[in-house]
Order: sequence, then C-alpha cells, then structure tokens
Amino acid sequence: MPGSSGNLHLMGSERITVTLPPELVANARIAVRSGAAASLSAFVADALRGQLERNQALGELERVLGGRPPREALEAVRRDLGLPPAGQQVA
Repeated sequence: MPGSSGNLHLMGSERITVTLPPELVANARIAVRSGAAASLSAFVADALRGQLERNQALGELERVLGGRPPREALEAVRRDLGLPPAGQQVA
C-alpha cells in the first residue's frame, strides 16, 4: 500500500513504543531507503493496516462460511498466492 503512506500525518497519529526484532527493523529501513515508504512510521503503519485488513477479510470469510475455513484450505490458498506457511516469517 505504498500510496497510502504519504497520508500518515494527515490522518492524525499517536506516538507509541514497540519492540521489534533487529532484522525486521533493518529490512524496514532498507525498504524506506529504497522508496517503498515515506518513513519507518509509514512503513509500520502500512504493515499494521494490511494485517488488520487481512484479519477483517478472514472474519468476513468465517461469517460467510459459518466458521473458520479448514487449515488445509487456508494453506492451499497461501501456496497458490506464493506466500509462506502461516507462522513463518518472510526472509
């Protein structure tokens, strides 16, 4: 969601403190330097926004299906999308 990162300060912001693994911070800083986000804060906000959107989509899927999709089905979709298995970090 690179397009949304420029509007971070227009939305209003709240300063928080989080502790992250060093390799995540290093990779996020590389992404910022490459222009993927306007700032580290914008990068983290976009990542959080994406996770919240995925959670909302999964909740909607659960509502439509009458329950959580089987783990095998979710893993098959992740494979089809080229994503790592749930719980694995992307290098």
